[in-house]
Amino acid sequence: MSNAITSTKFNFPNQKDLYIGKVRDVYNIGNKHLVMVVSDRISAFDVVLPKGIPYKGQVLNQIAAKALDATVDIVPNWKIAVPDPMVTVGRFCDPFKVEMVVRGYLSGHAWREYKEGKRSICGVAMPDGMKENDKFPQPIITPTTKAVIGHDEDISKEEIISLELVSKEDYEMLEKYTLAIFNRGSEIANKMGLILVDTKYEFGKFEGKIYLIDEIHTPDSSRYFYADGYAERQAKGEKQKQLSKEFVREWLMENGFQGRDGEKVPEMTDEFINQVSERYIELYENITGEKFQKSDVTDVVKRVEANINACLKSL
Repeated sequence: MSNAITSTKFNFPNQKDLYIGKVRDVYNIGNKHLVMVVSDRISAFDVVLPKGIPYKGQVLNQIAAKALDATVDIVPNWKIAVPDPMVTVGRFCDPFKVEMVVRGYLSGHAWREYKEGKRSICGVAMPDGMKENDKFPQPIITPTTKAVIGHDEDISKEEIISLELVSKEDYEMLEKYTLAIFNRGSEIANKMGLILVDTKYEFGKFEGKIYLIDEIHTPDSSRYFYADGYAERQAKGEKQKQLSKEFVREWLMENGFQGRDGEKVPEMTDEFINQVSERYIELYENITGEKFQKSDVTDVVKRVEANINACLKSL
């Protein structure tokens, strides 16, 4: 699809390096600022799929910007400006080498582990007798390592501290922030008729202080259920109606792909791509309560570059 950005190769003044993630292209400007371009790439099972999803980058970037603004009283964050619908510019922070995954419900990876008979994840006990998508007695934190290549790995608090990935003092602050942000995100979701099921946060340090970095509460990093009918569906053992990337994972699994060696990504038809785009827009409108305004994508790469250059000149 010509109106989707799947890669950028900009060259900005004072640019030191470019990190290309699964979805985001992150430009380091003089070790002082980061320019995060949220592309229209989509990943699942730690594999970047071959085609982009129109407006996905705009959806993610704008939800994240709103969510960062809504939690800045809990913990400072890296965001300085949003010069383009697909771009956030912020402080250059030194990231912690772990991702803080927090789960309010037994879903996704935790459910797959539970189904295999495991009753502990990342050193955290899970009660017996739970069904898929049941609510935990209280949210649990199940951190992962941050893999540059391949799969992120589950890790316990004790391992993080003993391996000196994060100091004990800092890790306990990360836990405190994680639960507080999750509670705020859950409150916001509930007002919109949604349940924030699970999500992940990343943190870093800037001038010795902990900052929330990257993006939060988007459908790439979070799972949402519709609150209406949740209890009835659970009682009947039915699948929950959800807005997240899980439907993409399910489509891939149905078509024989889980990111394992030798497996081939199924063909992404225009019809499927448009369905995914519509689901992302639907989530934007549900989580923000606002109508999504599609940006002009006539020459989207040129637009993004011009808006970033104008912002950098003003910093």
